Amino acid sequence: MSIASKPLAVAALVLGSACGAISGAEAKSIQSGGASWYGPGFQGKRTANGERFNTHALTAAHKSLPFGSRLRVTNERTGRSVVVRINDRGPYAHGRVIDLSKAAAQAVGISGVGKVKLTRL
Repeated sequence: MSIASKPLAVAALVLGSACGAISGAEAKSIQSGGASWYGPGFQGKRTANGERFNTHALTAAHKSLPFGSRLRVTNERTGRSVVVRINDRGPYAHGRVIDLSKAAAQAVGISGVGKVKLTRL
């Protein structure tokens, strides 16, 4: 995928999940709480599953979900959502349930800490 097409891919994921592309029968709400993003200083470093961290990918860190799990992350303030893949462990800040890559955080409109709902796909 070219760099120029990445914003379109992000938009497609956000729109697809917001429009109910994934039925309620396939999805299960599992958690809600604080979400933050990480990226500065981690670009290219190994994640807990061994792959290289890419702040532009739609990935996230969760304390216990299996690597490769796909989640819909919905910003409870704006209703915007994005589908991410778990590839790292964290967050380690109190009260947070997920750390998003910068691209995933931007897709749902989180620039600091936001309250989100996690839905397992």
